[in-house]
Amino acid sequence: MKFLKPESLALYVLLIIPAFATAQSSTGVNGGGTNSILTAVPFLNITPDSRSGAMGDAGVALSADVNDNYWNPAKLAFLEDNHNLSVSYNPWLRHLVPDVSLSYLSYAYKMDERNTLGASLRYFNLGSIQLVDPNQVDLGTYIPNEFAFDVAFARKFGNNLSLGLQARYIYSNFNNGAFVTGSGQVNKAGNAFAAGVSVFYSQGYGDNKTFSFGTNISNIGTKINYADNGPSYFLPTNLKFGVANAWKLDSLNKFTVALDFNKLLVPTPPIRDAQGNIVKGHDDNVSVPAGIFQSFGDAPGGFSEELKEFTLSPAVEYMYNNMFALRAGYFYENPQKGGRHYLTTGFGLKYKDYRFDFAYLMASQQNSPLANTLRFTLSANFGGVNNASTAAKK
Repeated sequence: MKFLKPESLALYVLLIIPAFATAQSSTGVNGGGTNSILTAVPFLNITPDSRSGAMGDAGVALSADVNDNYWNPAKLAFLEDNHNLSVSYNPWLRHLVPDVSLSYLSYAYKMDERNTLGASLRYFNLGSIQLVDPNQVDLGTYIPNEFAFDVAFARKFGNNLSLGLQARYIYSNFNNGAFVTGSGQVNKAGNAFAAGVSVFYSQGYGDNKTFSFGTNISNIGTKINYADNGPSYFLPTNLKFGVANAWKLDSLNKFTVALDFNKLLVPTPPIRDAQGNIVKGHDDNVSVPAGIFQSFGDAPGGFSEELKEFTLSPAVEYMYNNMFALRAGYFYENPQKGGRHYLTTGFGLKYKDYRFDFAYLMASQQNSPLANTLRFTLSANFGGVNNASTAAKK
């Protein structure tokens, strides 16, 4: 049998716990969390691309982008090019370990004026873990990893409204198939399926102004477990909604402001006494559908605590000649629910059909695992603009 060395196990836990915190779970990477929500596979809620990464993790209502496979699949219907491809790389928690990363590949194909297909793959590498046998003999290393593969379909209804549907397969493997716990229970890789639904609305008004609204409910799916007859965990079922307003100042300059809200649709843990009896709140051992509806009113602190479960992401973007962009944003999470709060900034450069985007995260505390996070994205649009949206042609 294979085991983890104690020091490797400690590092493994150190990796997993901050990762959970990035999805409004565990104790929060900036500290201070007192009743945070715990989910499995929190890597699904890590911002994968540099444009939104530079805008405080806002993206549900921004102008259409191939990375909307993640932010809002309904927006894919507003893409103008026939083929859209993007690849992103994110060194994650690099202050803790050097080899943890998130990679993201996104593609969209515009079938015709109204219909668009999308697909994406995200891969989360949790770094190398050392394995030993019961006699402490070195058995090499293992790299825990997770990935998710998505397919999406978006359709426009009229010139201003679109709807999107998404299906997702999730694979989460924290061991090599032979790792056992102290009780002798054999762990296994976790598998799950999920779906999502999204809406996008964009309307021009006044002189060269555009207002947009978007919402996306993602990761509605099966629970996941990592051992036979072991406990099952909720996926990070998630609600995003937001608004954006763009001003085209003249033929060269465009300015956009955006505001996103985000909430996990997962039950809030109740407060229990020493015997495990619920003192305040509701039982969180419920089905997925019940958990989604319960998440809007089960916080032990009542309505005021429910409001604390929303995160906010205000952001701005300045674009010059559709070739150069400057971006900035802020992410806020209540200290009782994880306490993440940070500034972000970045830029984008476009040359012909290619675009490079960069994002930099400045955490509020320099000892935060998220401090100085970098993101890199390279995108390409090709195949012509034969299917350009009606709105763009006006």
